[in-house]
Amino acid sequence: MPTINLTASQLQVVNHDEGALLVVAGPGSGKTRVLTERVRRLLARPGEHFRILALTFTNKAANEMAERLLSVPQIVERAFIGTMHSFCVEVLANRGKSVGINGLPHIFERHSDRKQILLDAVLGDPELSHELSSAGDQKAKGLRLDAWMKAISDYKNALIVAEMVEDETMRRVYQLYDAAVRACGAVDFDDLLLLAYRLFEERPAVASFYRRQFKYVCVDEAQDLNEAQYRVLAALCGKDYVNVMMVGDPRQAIFTFNKADPKYLQTFATEFKARTIELKENFRSSKKVIAAARALSPGYAPNEVFPIVGEVEITKCNDEVAEAEYVADRIEHLVAKGHSDVEGAITLEKCAVLGRTKFVFNRLMETLKSRKIESYKKLSAGSVESGSDLVRQFELALRVLANPLDRLHIGLLAKEWKIAVRPEDIFAKRGDRDLTGMEVLNFLVSETTSSDARAIKDAVDGLQWSAMDFKLVLGLERLREFAKGLDEAARSGVEQDVKEWKQHWDHYVRSETGGSHSVGTFLSQVALGTTQQPNQEGVALLTVHSAKGMEFDVVFVIGMCEGVFPDYRARSDAQMDEERRNAFVAVTRSRRLLYLSYPEEKMMPWGDSRMQAPSRFLRPISEANLTG
Repeated sequence: MPTINLTASQLQVVNHDEGALLVVAGPGSGKTRVLTERVRRLLARPGEHFRILALTFTNKAANEMAERLLSVPQIVERAFIGTMHSFCVEVLANRGKSVGINGLPHIFERHSDRKQILLDAVLGDPELSHELSSAGDQKAKGLRLDAWMKAISDYKNALIVAEMVEDETMRRVYQLYDAAVRACGAVDFDDLLLLAYRLFEERPAVASFYRRQFKYVCVDEAQDLNEAQYRVLAALCGKDYVNVMMVGDPRQAIFTFNKADPKYLQTFATEFKARTIELKENFRSSKKVIAAARALSPGYAPNEVFPIVGEVEITKCNDEVAEAEYVADRIEHLVAKGHSDVEGAITLEKCAVLGRTKFVFNRLMETLKSRKIESYKKLSAGSVESGSDLVRQFELALRVLANPLDRLHIGLLAKEWKIAVRPEDIFAKRGDRDLTGMEVLNFLVSETTSSDARAIKDAVDGLQWSAMDFKLVLGLERLREFAKGLDEAARSGVEQDVKEWKQHWDHYVRSETGGSHSVGTFLSQVALGTTQQPNQEGVALLTVHSAKGMEFDVVFVIGMCEGVFPDYRARSDAQMDEERRNAFVAVTRSRRLLYLSYPEEKMMPWGDSRMQAPSRFLRPISEANLTG
């Protein structure tokens, strides 16, 4: 039994043994606490040796759970703690031969890479090339490619393979795209779920192996499951395995654009005949913040346990410049003076600014920079996007080093270095043996006079690379040395990118066990987002979606006007309901102080200034604040 204090409902969750369990847990209800304590209790049972599979929606949640369980003996060996995609990578790496995966999958996670793969495949097919040309100008062609890309992603997230697509053109597009990705020895991000599902369905012995290995399965943030994720889980469990616990909150379902649907909570309860326990407390937020959340979701009625009143303030600003100045002023005042409802000093790291989209931060970033208020952006969970040409080319070289079949990135490097050679020409020179990534890079460098190419080759040499180890920091330092000869803007870009890649490397080295580090494993972890730093120095600038699972003493939500929050694209009742859930999530990130603001006048992208109406979400919050 855990020695920490738990409520009666939390104890029910922690002490649950066999059978399916659905935990409906609102914001601040201690769901991570009960998850980890249940895992701790199960693994502490004497005389039993089994593993637990703990699946989370975000890497931050996985890291938090892993940190809380560090004291459990042999926790790394006895529990897999990670995202569904990370688990699928491990399954495919170890058991994926029957679905065409030999070893660790090389992942094409970026939209730009996948779109280039599709474009090249389409241009190589006369009929589809004509179909693309008939779309019109370059913009229209780009939109058609995007539509094809979205359709392929939608098919995969519905677990539909190319052969099942009825439309002949779309089926051909899907087949050519997949063939091109496989020709690069790679998979795309959506393949991870699709291939794992196929593996479990087509090879029942594989699913049985993992059921025997993992006696219990725990799923966090289950309201964000989509069809593919739920069906992968169901295929893993089969007909009889029911030791599954799902934890979720329908009020925080904000990822329906990724086909997530809170209906799978009820589907799980029905199909697995799960017992349901509700966690109704909110241990996170002050009374006024809870009142604001209840105003957005009237059915939300937590058992209030916080005696702290807190603060909720709604501010109308003249324009975006004035709104940015207001936020900066308030942050400086709070850091200097503190607040009676916040324990201890208020630091920048205790503050976050949230926006419905990334576009609301432009003015604020300028203002914070001019005031020398440190901040960092975390706008999505996407992969690393190097801004400097030099570091971007270095990343391409790393991909080729890890996967010498990677036609896409070989071709992109050749283009960067103005080399008139195709990947096919390089492969034709190999004869009866496979080329290593280093041999491919050496050949490319030998065919160019580019100084960047020489710098990249020097950095790669500095890695001290072998199949099972490399020293990324040494390579990055060589890039920094080369950048000293560049102009100030280029040098600054390299410095920033090198700093970010070092952060990813540091996180990777700390999390890896065994002491060996391969380029492929590192790039795979970067692609999965597991190396991202959840918190950094300064004020956090977060979109609502990237703020999921986070909490701060002081939260600002800016741009609270119609067309921004709620988003102008929300037209149906269902879409507006999701916008309201977005606002609910934003508000409940606050532990103590909540400041909501909007500009009365806003500069539009085309250069005109337009008056703004306050968000419809502000009135109920204002009324609750007055009565609360």
